[in-house]
Amino acid sequence: MTLTPAQRQTLTWLSLAAAACLLLWLLAPVLTPFVVAAVLAYVLHPVVERLAARRVPRVVAVLVVEVLALLVALALLLLLVPVLVKELPLLKAQIPPLLDRMDQTLAPWLQQFGIQVSLDFASLKGWLANLLDANMEDWLGAALSSARIGGSVLLSVFGNAVLVPVVLFYLLMDWPNLVQQVQQLMPPRLRSSSQGFLDECDSMLGQYLRGQLVVMAVLAVYYAAGLALAGFDLALPLGVFTGLAVAIPYVGFGLGLMLSLLAALLQFASLKGVLAVAVVYGIGQLLESFVLTPRLVGERIGLSPLAVIFALLAFGQLFGFVGVLVALPASAVAVVALRRARTRYLASQLYQG
Repeated sequence: MTLTPAQRQTLTWLSLAAAACLLLWLLAPVLTPFVVAAVLAYVLHPVVERLAARRVPRVVAVLVVEVLALLVALALLLLLVPVLVKELPLLKAQIPPLLDRMDQTLAPWLQQFGIQVSLDFASLKGWLANLLDANMEDWLGAALSSARIGGSVLLSVFGNAVLVPVVLFYLLMDWPNLVQQVQQLMPPRLRSSSQGFLDECDSMLGQYLRGQLVVMAVLAVYYAAGLALAGFDLALPLGVFTGLAVAIPYVGFGLGLMLSLLAALLQFASLKGVLAVAVVYGIGQLLESFVLTPRLVGERIGLSPLAVIFALLAFGQLFGFVGVLVALPASAVAVVALRRARTRYLASQLYQG
């Protein structure tokens, strides 16, 4: 069977796309810092370009923008400081009564189902008391021991923390050259149409980012207000942290939920606080998944609520955490491509007969 030139060209492009997808799948475990840096560079480069247009040296503009971005990220992490400062003393004071209450209620409840359980709560309380009374040297020794056991994980975390700012700096410095090199890779006859496609993708991604920022702001206000109405002392830092951390799908919400559950358990020492957290975070998750993200993000990029949920699950299954990060931006680009493909199909002889 002899292929026509058009068929060979189409087969070549499909082969290149398949090779790129395969390479992305194979390298997914090590792509996280580069993907994070690329996303940050895409978000921050307009500010760098504005500063450079005002005759600010590019290296100075990049350093200023990156330092400000790192300060914002550090401020987000510092929201956890009042939580830890307040919770650790409460943890030390509340654990023995909580264990006594668990001993008095858990064993009789299990006996109703014929389960005989005998737990040594006295030894457990002693071990926890020694752990919480440990000084900084003991904590440091335990941390170093954990580092030796899980050295690869610890090395990966610190490596990413160092690598992301470095990659971000070079991407911001070379952004105009990178864009120009990508454009030069396009065949000359396709540059005009490809430039239109890229401009449309850029507009779509800008709408996605603006929608995501609105979602984060709304959720920060909601969680802070919801936890405050429930009577939490740490409603403001926990609520704001959870709202802003939802930019990292699943991980941000899960971390905020665990911290709030711990705060509720220590402050109220009963199921009241746990149920309050469950209600606030349950409503918040429903609000984010079925109202805010589909409406403020999905509709802006032309995706239905069902398509948004499917994109998150599908990319997460294929590429892990990296896939979750790029699911909606990649879907926005796919929407532009499918829209153009549909227009060509409707104008083709195949459709018109």
